[in-house]
Amino acid sequence: MTTSSNEKPARKTKARKFYVVSLDYRTRSAPGWRMENLELLEGSRQGLSPPIGQRGFPPYPEPPRLLIDNSLGREPRDFEIYHDYWVVSDRMKSVLETIDPEAVAFVKCDTLHGDGSAGPAYWLCDVLRVLDAVDEEKSRVKIECDPPDHRKRYNLLGGANLFFREDIVVGSIHLFRLRFLLPKIVCDQYLKAACKEAGLKGIGFNDAADY
Repeated sequence: MTTSSNEKPARKTKARKFYVVSLDYRTRSAPGWRMENLELLEGSRQGLSPPIGQRGFPPYPEPPRLLIDNSLGREPRDFEIYHDYWVVSDRMKSVLETIDPEAVAFVKCDTLHGDGSAGPAYWLCDVLRVLDAVDEEKSRVKIECDPPDHRKRYNLLGGANLFFREDIVVGSIHLFRLRFLLPKIVCDQYLKAACKEAGLKGIGFNDAADY
């Protein structure tokens, strides 16, 4: 069977791109905000973190109290990182809930200005989903085993090229943590585009295939 000279060859579908989420470090001014009741929230822990062996939030005795003090620096942006969590604006929360609601959990903060007046709405946010999604055969990544229990972990120092098992693991998911490097959170191009379209400030995206 011959192909007509007028027929165009089928285009190859472009591979979906993935990004490691980070702060936008182009803004280097000092943050002018703090968690006023941090000591009460963290209890016996050092810093704010999820329950051991889980994601999400422990039961807090009272809402996180975010104090915005312009004398210290800039107001919080749409996206900030605080201990093991994100601090996000209403706009950022809306984007996350629209694109991948099952990936995230939120705790509302009481937000105050230094003069005691109410501030804009902010939320503690945790990315709940953890995936063993890295295609280790295609990726360039250091794989280590931490003593004493020899737990597997990834080391991205010195650079890495991460590719993911889309058909088997990722599917239609847009946001997840790396199973063997929990602090690193990955999103796809659709979430990145939604953040850009919403005009969100403070969030950065590093190409996972050229990290």
